[in-house]
Amino acid sequence: MTEVQSYRGTGRRKESIAQVILTKGTGKININRRDFDKYFTTEFERYNALRPLYQFELANKYDVTAVVNGGGKSGQAGAMSLGIARALKLADPAIEPKLRGEGLLTRDPRMKERKKYGLHGARRGVQFSKR
Repeated sequence: MTEVQSYRGTGRRKESIAQVILTKGTGKININRRDFDKYFTTEFERYNALRPLYQFELANKYDVTAVVNGGGKSGQAGAMSLGIARALKLADPAIEPKLRGEGLLTRDPRMKERKKYGLHGARRGVQFSKR
């Protein structure tokens, strides 16, 4: 039996974590055992999730299998993008400078700010009452 070469990458964005497995193939994409188009419904999310593959015209050369959890759809798409970029870096080390130049290997550090005591939210204070 022949061993299929696969590459793994983990991506994080906001509260989302994506574990991505890239294998040589024809461009099939599964997320949490569901079809890609059924999982990400908007065109923006679809493009964001597969941005590294579209950027370097590799969408039809790799099959993508991903397990994504936590956060919302936007964060999951960003996490998946980072996971795919990291897996591509392992698959083809020569592409790493291009990925880094496009900012695809940089983790987005922005997170939700925590609520502070004495306030209604992270920064929203109590409303001032004159009377």
